[in-house]
Amino acid sequence: MASAQSSGGGTELGQFLRARRTQTRPDQVGLTVGPGLRRTPGLRREELATLAGMSIDYYVRMERGKETRPSPAVLDALARALHLDDAEHQHLRELAARAARYAPEPPPPPSRTVRPHLKLILEALRPSPAYIISRSMDLLAWNPGGLALYAGLADWPATQRNLARYFFLHPTARTLFPDWDELVRGCVARLRSLAGTAPDAPDLTHLVGELLLKSPDFAKLWERYDVVGRKRIQKTFHHPQVGVLTLSGQSMNLEGTPGQRLGVYTAEPGTPDHDAMLLLDAIALEPAGHRDMKPEQQPHTRP
Repeated sequence: MASAQSSGGGTELGQFLRARRTQTRPDQVGLTVGPGLRRTPGLRREELATLAGMSIDYYVRMERGKETRPSPAVLDALARALHLDDAEHQHLRELAARAARYAPEPPPPPSRTVRPHLKLILEALRPSPAYIISRSMDLLAWNPGGLALYAGLADWPATQRNLARYFFLHPTARTLFPDWDELVRGCVARLRSLAGTAPDAPDLTHLVGELLLKSPDFAKLWERYDVVGRKRIQKTFHHPQVGVLTLSGQSMNLEGTPGQRLGVYTAEPGTPDHDAMLLLDAIALEPAGHRDMKPEQQPHTRP
């Protein structure tokens, strides 16, 4: 099982290369495999080194985290050999840059304070479900539909509400999302990408450590080290209270609050999906709010 933390930038770079190598079949890169059983899944180290035009010893040092200053040309050669897409290629560059300047002291985590005007925006977006999450997918603020859309999430204490935790550990999640397998692959890819460049950040390591321990599905996906997940504009929910609804989703980074993102779902007025969204907003059991709020501090919401 993969560790939630890495001992240094070179280690994380090596883990990424190893994961991509073992998941790349020889036929995908134009190699002909002879008869007989291959003990190594994917490419062998020497095969990748040859494809990238480098010595096997140099590549082995990179994969073991002992070579932390590969040149841009080396990184580009590895990206071509492994057929990395643009996002994976960029992630490889970021891991190499971090390995070259690795410092054992992690940077402070991003602010988790949601500014007052952002809470007003959440209220103004009703009846569209909307919420603000941290980089590690903690739910920081929400309007009624934004919380109720994830059926059963309101049963958890506000400080435990995290979308990744919900996807893997809440019993309702697998029935709520008909494409749960694809959804969680994208979720883990996002966390993997973040953890690759900030592997010692407490907000990420605590969540990843918990999910590695409690969810075999998460651990299996984490080991793959995918950093690119498919994002769907539309998402279907099989909601136990309002039935099936398909909503268009949009996620955006918030200016002036690094690490915080606004998520909002919409539906075309006059459609059954919009009617279901209106019903969800009306029956939501918990009002708009944010983490660590006492009941008397909750902002006023419409009845």
